[in-house]
Amino acid sequence: MPVAWGTEMPGLELWREETSSERRLQVIYPQHSKLTDKEKTNICYLSFPDSNSGCLGDTQFCFRFRQSSGRRVSLHCLLDHYDKDLPVYLKKDPAYFYGYVYFRQVRDKSLKRGYFQKSLVLISKLPYIHFFHTVLKQIAPEYFEKSEPYLEAACNDVDRWPAPVPGKTLHLPIMGVVMKVRIPTCHDKPGTTQIAQLTQQADTHISVILPTVHEVDLFRCFCPVFLHSQMLWELVLLGEPLVVMAPSPSESSETVLALVNCISPLKYFSDFRPYFTIHDSEFKEYTTRTQAPPSVILGVTNPFFAKTLQHWPHIIRIGDLKPAGEIPKQVKVKKLKNLKTLDSKPGVYTSYKPYLNRDEEIIKQLQKGVQQKRPSEAQSVILRRYFLELTQSFIIPLERYVASLMPLQKSISPWKSPPQLRQFLPEEFMKTLEKTGPQLTSRIKGDWIGLYRHFLKSPNFDGWFKTRRKEMTQKLEALHLEVLCEEDLLLWTQKHTEVETVDLVLKLKNKLLQADRERLPVKPDTIEKLRTHIDAIILALPEDLQGILLKTGMT
Repeated sequence: MPVAWGTEMPGLELWREETSSERRLQVIYPQHSKLTDKEKTNICYLSFPDSNSGCLGDTQFCFRFRQSSGRRVSLHCLLDHYDKDLPVYLKKDPAYFYGYVYFRQVRDKSLKRGYFQKSLVLISKLPYIHFFHTVLKQIAPEYFEKSEPYLEAACNDVDRWPAPVPGKTLHLPIMGVVMKVRIPTCHDKPGTTQIAQLTQQADTHISVILPTVHEVDLFRCFCPVFLHSQMLWELVLLGEPLVVMAPSPSESSETVLALVNCISPLKYFSDFRPYFTIHDSEFKEYTTRTQAPPSVILGVTNPFFAKTLQHWPHIIRIGDLKPAGEIPKQVKVKKLKNLKTLDSKPGVYTSYKPYLNRDEEIIKQLQKGVQQKRPSEAQSVILRRYFLELTQSFIIPLERYVASLMPLQKSISPWKSPPQLRQFLPEEFMKTLEKTGPQLTSRIKGDWIGLYRHFLKSPNFDGWFKTRRKEMTQKLEALHLEVLCEEDLLLWTQKHTEVETVDLVLKLKNKLLQADRERLPVKPDTIEKLRTHIDAIILALPEDLQGILLKTGMT
């Protein structure tokens, strides 16, 4: 696929050898894509279900793997251009790839193994789960019948796709089908489905309309554990080590992605692996008993993990996810000591005591929906809104306090460096909760203070605060540029020496380069004003200096 879509390897066909369990890459598109041996090994093992999964027919799932260190990826700088307008939870992670798998296993007596087993895999930097699964659903079944020329034709279609610009409605043709999508922007109101707000005219040529590019069926994934949804939200929010033990990669990957998604619009800043195997290059790192389990959510299917990871503090065991309308028996919270045997029953195994009291209203609402046979999509909307409101109630006091760390605009001087943000003081923040805490927006009672104290020590807080601090520092730089533009800089140069004037020009040029490099939130007319100021100052200098300064960078 085009580099603009973050997909260096749109088609990876993998197959399992007829006479052994060896997996190997058969076809790679585009052919110039380069994979390290470590990446190839990871992809090969992650692209097939464990032998015990027994996935007959067609199966789709997703995995995520660490890219090799030192690997130069040409698409990063292009994706950065689109990244700036994406919601934080959809931004690419430069250290990871996503793998989207369409796996087929059918009986075939003509083969020595007795089965036809192949996977078509799409590797991307973008976490557009629903979108890429839909793309594979369009091309994989036909590809398994028609082989390599079909894949080449599909890639040619994708080469003509427009760039994935956030906020723009895109019509994407793929093998006779046109998909209509819209990638969210950071300016969208959280919780809205933007596809409903698209153009009103009838699109007779549209075959598939995607209401989302990234969301999974939240209720289907939380269905076996929805009594404990709030506790799981806390565990994800706090970045606690969590294992999902599932019967197949589909259930494993969907459940992990649903967990990561439940704290949206906050980004989950720790590692997560929707499907993790014993062959993964990080296996030893994540299963060692010599240190505490890392902050990661692992989705596994191999029974071996029940023994290997039984020292982990939080384990979810789920059975087969039921189709919409069928509700499995609710699993209970059980003590970890019960997870001794490989045939342990489904359940949430943890000794964790939630900080917040359970919200009985959402449970009654979802149970009523089950009784009335409300569609899974509608149940997902209810659950997603509940998680969104819970996360917003939690994050608003933090946002309010962090905003107070911003220096006053009147303290910004054109002749001094922009002022620094005030330091985040946990105890000072805690004092603000009495009057402006989550009780203003949430009906849920409990130990909110304890939850905040725990959160402030978590990777999610660290990632969130670093992001906010960077945004606010960039805002200060942008305000400093605006203040500079309002000054009569030419008048200033008449009162200062040539050396000081040259120094000012160089500083202003650096400011322009910084604004472009860091994509500062500066108004276009501010940049033009600054260019005009620089040109006017240079023209007022002697000709020999003019020539030197005009060659130094762009004006």
